[in-house]
Amino acid sequence: MSQWLQRHTSATVQLGLAAAAGALAASSVIFTATAIHRRRATKELKDSIPDISPDHHAIPLTEYGGPVRETMTSKEDERAAKIAARARKGDYDEELILEQLARNRVFLKDEGLAKLRDSFVVVVGLGGVGSHCVAALARSGVSRIRIIDFDQVTLSSLNRHALATLADVGTPKVYCVRRRLEQICPWVRIDCRIELLSSESTEALLSSWDYELRDDEDRREPDWVVDAIDNIDSKVGLLQYCAINGIKVISAMGAGCKSDPTRIQVGDISTSVEDPLSKATRRRLRVKGIKDGIPVVFSTEKPGEGKAQLLPIADEEVEKGSVDKLGVLPEFRVRILPVLGTMPAVFGYTVANHVICSIAGYPIDYRIGDKGRDKMYEGMLSALQGLEERLVRTTDGQDTVGLRIPISRDDVAYLVDEVFRGKSVISGLPTRLALIRWRKPRGGFRIDPEYLPEGQKMVKLSLTDLVVMTKEEAQRHEKQVLIGYAAPEDIYDTSVLSQVKKRHDEERAYDRYRR
Repeated sequence: MSQWLQRHTSATVQLGLAAAAGALAASSVIFTATAIHRRRATKELKDSIPDISPDHHAIPLTEYGGPVRETMTSKEDERAAKIAARARKGDYDEELILEQLARNRVFLKDEGLAKLRDSFVVVVGLGGVGSHCVAALARSGVSRIRIIDFDQVTLSSLNRHALATLADVGTPKVYCVRRRLEQICPWVRIDCRIELLSSESTEALLSSWDYELRDDEDRREPDWVVDAIDNIDSKVGLLQYCAINGIKVISAMGAGCKSDPTRIQVGDISTSVEDPLSKATRRRLRVKGIKDGIPVVFSTEKPGEGKAQLLPIADEEVEKGSVDKLGVLPEFRVRILPVLGTMPAVFGYTVANHVICSIAGYPIDYRIGDKGRDKMYEGMLSALQGLEERLVRTTDGQDTVGLRIPISRDDVAYLVDEVFRGKSVISGLPTRLALIRWRKPRGGFRIDPEYLPEGQKMVKLSLTDLVVMTKEEAQRHEKQVLIGYAAPEDIYDTSVLSQVKKRHDEERAYDRYRR
């Protein structure tokens, strides 16, 4: 019996090996044929490309696929470029310039217009928002503008771009913008930079003016920087750099999924609400030590039934995993953002309006400050301090005189507004709020011995130890969980527990950006 099995098994193995060898040979033949075909096709394609000659010019491309220098698409563009080149050198009638700027001159007065014409503004990002902003700045009299964008005009850009035409598709946005503005205000000097703003390039891109520098003028620093970037890492990096180096900057937040122009407003970044891009930017900046002082343009429009939403990623792509790799560039969005063509224009003109009025010294009456909730935050911090003192006294009768907690008023504002969205995590109510520990610490509420040698009385307390509740809910929570013997899982349903975990996990994710 064993000999019979051995004979048949050997035959089966031999048959399997023969099949595998045949498959391997067939695969080798197929791959070899494919490689030969690919090489032949590549050679034919290269042979079809004519040599560089007077009849066939070649322009090197940037790493983003655009030409390194501007190309003209029509005789009109060539003519406008020649006129602009002369105008930028001063060969243009001053009276014509003042006539073109007459309405601005009447509005801003001679002194204000003179300041505007002597200014230098940097605009980063030339999509729907940035292109409208640049157009308004140039038309209003700003004479030095540096425009920065790595991208090219696409067909989908044309629903919102201020200056692009069908003929510009495939052209770097910076060249498209300069070409059109040369036909509108040829005396304006526009410095084009086809670059992606990054931590390595920011300093150079925001450096002093050096484009077509005249003999009688000094290199000057930017009067304003406009952030019209929709990539979160680049946006945060730019705003952080400007804040640290004292450069005036204004940031445009998300125009996607918005449709109500009456909801657009200018405010400090600490006050912007109902805007996911603003929220993400604000939180990232906060962990870098920047919590306010940056004016932003944002929309307070709330999402609702029937309104546009971010388009989902296809299920098959999600199943593949690593959907963040689907973007054209690292860290850039991988989904189409629904944008009504009018809204980026409103954002762009609002940004330009703020810059123009600021440079000209025109009164800005709209409020750029905090939400006026300082008293509420101070009250919540005081209540939390008192609660911690009571809890410490319950553990071995510790002395709480001079006790401090490692939570500031700004931390309270951050927890309330950013982490818990201004609502109780238990009931969702937005009024009479309080901060309280979610769990009783192991070993009870004790003074941290680490700081005692320094004469400091501190308790260990992190942002992820706290939750927002109404005052009534906090009183019950204190009795049942912090003083009593119940765990949160014993008294709250799964939806509340899940919500707390989600908020704390979210804060831990942002905490990784802290230095």
